[in-house]
Amino acid sequence: MSSAAPVAAAPASAGASPVVVTMVVMLGSFMTVLDSTIANVALPHMQPSLNAAADSITWVLTSYIVATAIATPITGWLAARIGRRRLFLWSVAIFTIASLACGLAGSLSEMVLYRIIQGASGAFLAPLGQAYVLDAWPPAKHGPAMAWWGVGVMVGPILGPVVGGWLTDNFDWRWVFLINLPFGLICFTTAAACLPEPRLPARRFDMLGFALLALGMAALQLALDRGQQLEWLESWEVRLEAGLAVAGLWAFGVHALSRPGAIVDRELLTNRNALTGMLFITLVGFLLVATTALLPTMVQTLYGYPVVAAGELMMPRGIGMMMAMMSAGQLLGRGVDPRGMLAVGFVSTGAALWGMSLFSPDQGAWPFIVTGFFQGAGLGMIFVPLNTVAFASLAPALRTDAAAIFMLLRNIGGSIGISVAVAMLQRQTQISHADLGSGITPFSLPWADPATLAAAGAGAVVSVLDGTVNRQALMIAYLDVFRAMAIMSVSVLPLLLILRSNKPSGKPSPPVHLAD
Repeated sequence: MSSAAPVAAAPASAGASPVVVTMVVMLGSFMTVLDSTIANVALPHMQPSLNAAADSITWVLTSYIVATAIATPITGWLAARIGRRRLFLWSVAIFTIASLACGLAGSLSEMVLYRIIQGASGAFLAPLGQAYVLDAWPPAKHGPAMAWWGVGVMVGPILGPVVGGWLTDNFDWRWVFLINLPFGLICFTTAAACLPEPRLPARRFDMLGFALLALGMAALQLALDRGQQLEWLESWEVRLEAGLAVAGLWAFGVHALSRPGAIVDRELLTNRNALTGMLFITLVGFLLVATTALLPTMVQTLYGYPVVAAGELMMPRGIGMMMAMMSAGQLLGRGVDPRGMLAVGFVSTGAALWGMSLFSPDQGAWPFIVTGFFQGAGLGMIFVPLNTVAFASLAPALRTDAAAIFMLLRNIGGSIGISVAVAMLQRQTQISHADLGSGITPFSLPWADPATLAAAGAGAVVSVLDGTVNRQALMIAYLDVFRAMAIMSVSVLPLLLILRSNKPSGKPSPPVHLAD
């Protein structure tokens, strides 16, 4: 497929301010990322309203995640087919209408259907937003611009449980979805007024590649989400899903590397910075979402915090993340090597997680606040330079595809993080319970003989003793998981040597070409 002469992007609204464009697409990205976690705390309240069983109500979350995973890879093709601006507007409109439908759903089947529509339509917003930000600003400004946009993408998962818990406690679980209506209307009207319409190269739809990638990603998401409930490989369902995931993704990788014009361009899989960035963004998703899943449960179960207070303890992570992103954007604009900033980010994240592994059962709120702030700052220091250095060596026409893959891998990393963290937590709890229980015998503590206690009518003492052991075992398990995540954070530091430092030149991006 040959190219015609260069054609500058044709904006729908000439002279749109890059600041306005960034704020508009950040709002759209924030809505869809927030909805990936906002419904988590509302599930117990949804269950009686939707007449759903405890093991089926989780499909409210699973359906959204799977639909997002399937739809995200076709963002680049759809943007080239119908236009980036038009796709963004349609996505916001359908996402907003689906949110209204979710808020009015009367049964579980209706809710799952609307969540699938919501996830599929919202999947395009974050990749399109990232591509718009990179196109709206000159390369020298990519760092600060990505910092502003990244606030919506990275802080959304942290705020989700907080906002969801507050809305559920003070109003009703339906407001978890209805809250999207005013923001969706604002985003749609402002996007229609200011977003430009760049001309992208025409491309064929890679049906085989999409089918293989969709099969692999959907099966992987289902295996990760359902595995915890079904005892992982003890279940034939999870075995089948895991097998389909491996086969689908392997076949897709071979297809993408061997065929030009695949749904994921071969350059994305052979570019050193882009490929290393994919690995790093998966790890960022793992650390961000896994910690978001573990800490609220920990502070409620072991420390007795109510839901809203537990959410408030997560806020310092968001504050640290925002401050670090703003600082990272400024440092990149001044020519600081992004690899050094990535090293600082991973070390800070690892140090914060190691600090979490030193929590004690009777501590106050300050250890949560301090470690949360530094973990958020570390992740924020990673996100901005990572996106900048990974995209700097890619052609502008590949930005939408690359943004879609990065967003997909961040979500996949989050799903893996939740599954691995919860599995480790359960396993370490069992091991710690066995270790602690083995030390409580009639030989070490004569009064702990069950027969003696039963004869004395002290059954309540046995219950208290067992509860104490369970609590201590769970505490030890949490600390073990945090320690493992800390080691994981710093173990990837040698991979920074693979990255090339692409310093922005300040020149405008080359024009996008029209295909014949």
